[in-house]
Formats: sequence, C-alpha cells, structure tokens
Amino acid sequence: MDNTELGRRLKTARLAKKMTQSDVAGNFITRNMLSLIESGSATPSMKTLEYLSGVLEIPMEKLVSESGSFEQNSELQQFQNVKKLLQDQKYQEFLDSVQPEGIFADELHALCSIAHLELARAFSESTQTEQLQSAISHARFASLEASRGIYANSARAAQANQLLSQLAQYLSNYYSKLANFNPEN
Repeated sequence: MDNTELGRRLKTARLAKKMTQSDVAGNFITRNMLSLIESGSATPSMKTLEYLSGVLEIPMEKLVSESGSFEQNSELQQFQNVKKLLQDQKYQEFLDSVQPEGIFADELHALCSIAHLELARAFSESTQTEQLQSAISHARFASLEASRGIYANSARAAQANQLLSQLAQYLSNYYSKLANFNPEN
C-alpha cells in the first residue's frame, strides 16, 4: 500500500473519532509528523503504526491491508444499519446486531446504553418476575455502557441506576409479601 492511502485511512479514522492531530499524536510523535503521515509525505515506522493503530482503535491488518476498502469498509455501513434499528426503536434487534468495537466503539457504547435503558423501562412495567429480571439486567447494562467511552453520559447512568433501585424496592416488597403469606388468613 502506498503512503497516500495509508495517510488517508489514518485521517479518516481520526476524523471519525472526532480527534485532533494533537490528540492522536500525544507524546509519542509530533503533530507535524502526523500531518506528514496523513498527507502521504512521510512513511511511519512499524512502532509508530502500532501506536496509531492503538490510539485510533483500528486493528493493524485493517490499517495496512491491500484491499483498499477502508471507506467502503463494512464498519461504516454496519454502523449506519444498526443506528437505523435504534431510530426505529428496534432495541433488542439493535443489541443483537452490535458489538462496540472498531472506529465507532465510543458511539456504539452510547447507543447501547440508550437501547438497554429503553428495554429496561419497557420490561419494568410488567409484574412478571422474568420480565422484571430482564429489566434489571438491561438497567445494569445501560448503566455500564453509559459510563464508557468519550460519550459517557452520567445522566443516563443515573437514570439506569434509579430504575435499578426502583426495581429492587419493588421486588423486595414482593418477596416480603410472599415470605409473610399466611394461607389461613
């Protein structure tokens, strides 16, 4: 692969993650060197490629593959497809289709928190134990996902935790009533 293509892939990944050149360069390389690499004017060392791959969360094989399909990569298409599922309120289908990894990991963690919280709310309206257990599970995942990545959302995590508290209180009262049940009364 030529330097121009590699530079284009790096820049595309950086922009997709909404990072500046300084963010990516960190203390490992200079911002100017990154600019030269992105423009195709400089060839990065293997150590620099490994660093950039890690910072941008792109597997090395995708970064340097000869296929040239980075922009046509299914990652972008998959991201758009799963985002559509969320917009259509197909929350379980969304969660079944997504794995928060790759260049859209941070965005996917945020979207997963939304889907889990919506499912938790829906299941929490039931009085069936199995449904309530699903609500608890989804609320836990919502809280966890809401605290991950650059789009971490403490308000959504708080909403999930509040729902968890409500469900715990409801189930506690329910089980207390069962434990105190006297069929003779």
